[in-house]
Amino acid sequence: MKLQTKLTLFNTISKLVIVTIFVLLLPALIKNINQTYTDSKLRKQKDKLLKIVENQGIKTYIQNGESDASYYTPLKEDYVSLDVDSLPGYIDTIKNEKRILQGDTIEYRILSHNFRADNKKYLLEIAISVDAIKETTRPLQSLAFRVLVAMILLTILADQVYSNYVLRPLGLIIKTKLVGHKFPNFGSFKEVKTTTSDFQYLDISIHKMIETIESTFQKEREFISNASHELMTPISILQSKIENMFEREDIVDELKTRLLEMQKILNRLKSITKTLLLISQIENEQFLKEDKISLAVLLQDVYDEISIRLQDKNISYEADIPADWSLVNVNKFLLFNLLFNLINNAIKYNKTNGGIKVIAARENNAFTVSVVDTGIGISPEDIPYIFNRFKKFRQSLQQDSFGLGLPIVKSIAGFHHIRIEVQSEKGIGTTFKLIFAPDAITFTP
Repeated sequence: MKLQTKLTLFNTISKLVIVTIFVLLLPALIKNINQTYTDSKLRKQKDKLLKIVENQGIKTYIQNGESDASYYTPLKEDYVSLDVDSLPGYIDTIKNEKRILQGDTIEYRILSHNFRADNKKYLLEIAISVDAIKETTRPLQSLAFRVLVAMILLTILADQVYSNYVLRPLGLIIKTKLVGHKFPNFGSFKEVKTTTSDFQYLDISIHKMIETIESTFQKEREFISNASHELMTPISILQSKIENMFEREDIVDELKTRLLEMQKILNRLKSITKTLLLISQIENEQFLKEDKISLAVLLQDVYDEISIRLQDKNISYEADIPADWSLVNVNKFLLFNLLFNLINNAIKYNKTNGGIKVIAARENNAFTVSVVDTGIGISPEDIPYIFNRFKKFRQSLQQDSFGLGLPIVKSIAGFHHIRIEVQSEKGIGTTFKLIFAPDAITFTP
């Protein structure tokens, strides 16, 4: 999962958790806010009434010798009551209580306060019905929820836009330095512009790492190329001298046997040297890709050269290749070597009376050529390493195997931008699938 996706998921989930908690707490919060507002309103009304009494006297509310006075709205949503208080003590409270008005029992939020006026003690009650308070609570809850949802959506959008902006340099580094090209991408470094120091450090570090790898690869290629060239001369000289010794009339059979062993060792050494030189030339791109060849004809050429080995192990061979498929912009010599090594490998590790199939197919807008054998197979843990040089994971009766056949295949495939997939099962067989780009194959009538 990408970093940006993780950040987006985290932001979204965290905000959903916050919304859930807020929704659960919203009724209590709104109730508390509304109650605080109601209590403040009641106190303001009390202060206003007491100021009127102080300025105008208690008779403003109690007239005609009455001892109390009550005022309430027609819907009984609130009321004000003023009575003579005969109880001792001081009262100044706000609480919910039920009152009976004109036969109706109604719950109110009541402010109770007693005070003295004209040498008498009075109890003042100012009340608002709980139902009236609730009527304002519900719209407040709805409004608060809508505002919260809108803010959450806006913050998610803002987080997404900002994370896209902040992580854009990282995406460019991955795309241009790691994924967009074959890694390591030698010979091309373009600095990614960013104000984030971490990404700047990452970009420079990758560049330095690529430079180090490029230098190491170049030294390895130069060594292999130079060593292969230098070895070919003494090997040829030794072979020539051994051949001259065979022509001597006084040579004894024991010496002839030893010379044959020496010649066999030299042939093996020469084969290794040629193979390493070929790999070096491929990696240094010393071959042209200008040929156009029929895939069926190319495989027939490989079969003609390798058929004797198929007969030695009584291995059946079948090729299912469309006659109109042609490879373009390739090197015929290298592709011949690629297919030759794959089929030779399939023979080498096959069973007597086994079989080999070469199948061409079109899959997902790409072209594939699969070499399928019924050999001894490869262990799953060994598959990632089979293209390493001088690695031999499978035992074979062949003594001329140096572990360089598949590395040649890998180098040639990389040179032609051919992907290789390997599927294998011990005791069942192995399939090497070559995947060509759509523009690598044309159809020739």
